[in-house]
Amino acid sequence: MNKTFSFFAAAAATILAISCQPSDPSIVKTKDGLVQGHMEEGTLAFKGIPYAEIERFMAPKPVTPWDTVMVCEKWGPQVMQNTGRELPPDVMNEQGSCVLNVWTTDTKAKKPVMLWIHGGGFDSGSSNGNPGMGLAKKDVVLVSLNHRLNILGFLDLSQFGEKYRYSANAGMLDIVMALQWIQDNIRNFGGDPDNVTIFGESGGGGKVGTLMCMPSAKGLFHKAIIMSGTILNINEKDMTEALGAAVLKELGIAPEDVDKIQDVPYRELYDAGQRAMANSIGRRTPGTPMMWGFGPVPDGETLLQQPFQDNLASISNDVPLMIGTTFNELQRAIYNMEGELSFDDAKPMLEPVFGDLTDELISEFQKAYPGWTAKDLVSMDRMFRPKTLICADAITKERTADTWMYMFDWKSPVSGASVHGNELAFCFNTLHLAPGQNPEPTEADLKLADIMSDSWANFAKTGNPNVAGQPEWHPYTSENGELFVYDYECEIKNNFDRRVQEIMNACCFRQLDEFRASRNK
Repeated sequence: MNKTFSFFAAAAATILAISCQPSDPSIVKTKDGLVQGHMEEGTLAFKGIPYAEIERFMAPKPVTPWDTVMVCEKWGPQVMQNTGRELPPDVMNEQGSCVLNVWTTDTKAKKPVMLWIHGGGFDSGSSNGNPGMGLAKKDVVLVSLNHRLNILGFLDLSQFGEKYRYSANAGMLDIVMALQWIQDNIRNFGGDPDNVTIFGESGGGGKVGTLMCMPSAKGLFHKAIIMSGTILNINEKDMTEALGAAVLKELGIAPEDVDKIQDVPYRELYDAGQRAMANSIGRRTPGTPMMWGFGPVPDGETLLQQPFQDNLASISNDVPLMIGTTFNELQRAIYNMEGELSFDDAKPMLEPVFGDLTDELISEFQKAYPGWTAKDLVSMDRMFRPKTLICADAITKERTADTWMYMFDWKSPVSGASVHGNELAFCFNTLHLAPGQNPEPTEADLKLADIMSDSWANFAKTGNPNVAGQPEWHPYTSENGELFVYDYECEIKNNFDRRVQEIMNACCFRQLDEFRASRNK
């Protein structure tokens, strides 16, 4: 009898859900209210959907439902950040900036979902830099979001009262809330909540790794892509608590009056945070291989550990992972330097960093990259790939899921380099929207973008990024060192530059070694 009742109850619920769907395909029902999208390059786009309500330094809360049709045809406001100028509230504000965007081609389908998490090193950024129509055309549903950043997202006030228990990781909890929104709503946009891939570049890649160490995120996503994101966050709880106390001191707020911080104007709050960092744990220079300050911190509950030091939390051992870098990343490139450069000429440029290992570095580079130049070696990434290899070696020893490693070698006709973020327009298949590094895409450029976006979408669909007609790509192990190289002619390489990366790691992360030694005293 109970089984019969359950069957008819489930059927009735299904019929009711279908009957509640609007007849206009541009209007979709969410648990909070109806939203209306618009056509954008062959996809149905919904922009600026609120997924959480926020109060300063608190965990996010569910959205208050609405009873009208919310028109979602323009970007929602970005979260508060240091822009250097005043922006109107519809462009940037504090209370209404936890918004997300959805692109789909069929609201009645059941497609894999990809959640894009923007970069900016936990300090800045916005989702509107990478619209999702190109990937949505690859038979996925693309979602992107804005979430709290910098001092609003990561000021640790936990020592000053239970109400601030989650303040240090509030910005990451916003992303968890967005993942929960996907679970609750994405079916009505044609997405499958049981097949969600999170992906991000730079700080966004760091956020992906962080989510893989957060118990509250487990089960809300099923695959992950970390793009140029293995910069190491060295925040520890005593550091973030010291910074929190320093911020109150800068503001002249006594610990017992901590709630007064709620009324401090953002600009004043941000500036106080920068002074407090300088006067306590020290400021970080962007582009250096370590991060600290206003970013996530392990607390034993919200975040189990920092990612990439050297592995990821075991709670994500069953999550397939794609991880990779670009050839040059943030290294200062010298391709535009006049004249040829021999490897002998390059030695004085390399010796201040690599010292007695300079000759070996040159020799190993020539073996690993035959035909490449001294300018390539001087301009080569020294931060991301060494740590990506170390992390991949560590995680593949224990993970049950596959790990796939790639490198993006395409060089811009503008800079001559494959710089940090150059791959985004290719994997999003939106070269026409990113003229800065590639003002006139060629047929070869468009083909590479098609291949890369197919790889990203295929990985979201099945956990396997292989593309028909391209070299066969196998999961990474420390033994095979398998790497898929994206360029005009894609290729597979195996353990080809390990010694180069070992030298890079030994010479370019001394600051990290000193930090670890100081913590172990």
